[in-house]
Amino acid sequence: MQDSALAGLIAAFPQPVILIDTEGIVSCVNPAATDLFGVYIEGAHIRAHLRQPDVAAMLERVLAGRAEDSASFFTTTANQEIIWRVVARRADSKTIVLSLDDISDIESAEAQRRDFVANVSHELRSPLTVLAGFIETLQGPAGDDPAVRSEFLGIMAEQAGRMTGLVSDLLSLGRVEAVAKIRPRTPVAIDMVLDATIAALRPQFNAAQVELCSDIPKDLPEIPGDYDQLAQVFHNLIENGLKYGGSGGRLEIEARELASHPAFEGAVLCVCVRDKGDGIDAVHIPRLTERFYRVDKARSREDGGTGLGLAIVKHILSRHRGRLVIRSAPGKGATFSVLLPCF
Repeated sequence: MQDSALAGLIAAFPQPVILIDTEGIVSCVNPAATDLFGVYIEGAHIRAHLRQPDVAAMLERVLAGRAEDSASFFTTTANQEIIWRVVARRADSKTIVLSLDDISDIESAEAQRRDFVANVSHELRSPLTVLAGFIETLQGPAGDDPAVRSEFLGIMAEQAGRMTGLVSDLLSLGRVEAVAKIRPRTPVAIDMVLDATIAALRPQFNAAQVELCSDIPKDLPEIPGDYDQLAQVFHNLIENGLKYGGSGGRLEIEARELASHPAFEGAVLCVCVRDKGDGIDAVHIPRLTERFYRVDKARSREDGGTGLGLAIVKHILSRHRGRLVIRSAPGKGATFSVLLPCF
């Protein structure tokens, strides 16, 4: 094949493609490779541009006669690290083809999966260890002591409840992700959702002696949504405000329609859950919706938190094309604002 025809062929590929000879000299590159390595790559030795140990070792094997091999190559931009899968194949006795595929998203998804499995395992291991220890104790002499038995059974019930809550949140998260790309269209009255949620949580407010102040107009427009999922959003946010902001003795819930918002086209429904508690340091706010992320891990577990509540909220709002905005500062409480498009 003519050099010009070969150059035209590899130019059609969107990913970087490099041709080298059996000595490792670059004979031809496509525009994507030039963008990645610069114009001086052609005519240079490939080792000058792919200098990372794994890639260098892979190239040595192919140059020595292997028909095909691959390795990972890392580049860094101003915003992120990019992971490339470099595949080297012999085209004929004189030419080796190198192609680079960006696998950053695949690697990121795999890392998230590993982290998720590790976090779930860790969250379940602690209560299971407690249960196993108490069961072993109750099977011994302590089982004949009514006071000890009653105390241990209470702790065991608490730990079992913690595992049940975790499994419930995991199932809920899975259900939300399963329909993440299907936007709900059923009209939902947010004032009804909020009234029902507040009524369900009223006993907790009374028990915690936290004052609840709500400003929820009855003339709010209906929005397209999933009633049960939106109820879960506000249940999680209000319950979190009670648990972690209840020290301020007051929780405010405000709903209003906005004619416009910078992040949306058209009218927006805004629901704010505002507490007067200890507040949250700014360093934590960007990570609050991550799965299993906790500002205060010990306190969250003591309060029955699974670390998944805000992750579920984020996914539900994403399905509704909405947003969660969090504003807080130490000593100034926290405001969680739900923004939902009215169309």
